[in-house]
Amino acid sequence: MLKKEPKPITFKNLIKTSLKTVFVVEAVAFAVSYGVWYRLNTDRNFRLYMFKNHNWVLEAYYGLGEKIADQKTRQLDLKVWDGEGKL
Repeated sequence: MLKKEPKPITFKNLIKTSLKTVFVVEAVAFAVSYGVWYRLNTDRNFRLYMFKNHNWVLEAYYGLGEKIADQKTRQLDLKVWDGEGKL
């Protein structure tokens, strides 16, 4: 009977496995960041949650929008939240 022995770990196999792992981690990180951006872009209540709990994320979102598209989302959100008494 033939005995099965594990293949020795070679440098080439180590590199392949590492690259696959890095690719999967980057894909997951991209998906999560896109999901957060999408919710920030479409949901004012989520922006309020981020304003109260993770302000640095919302500041980055507002800053990017102001630099790229000259958006006034920050002023509009603050005006709406103040009018609704949520601040």
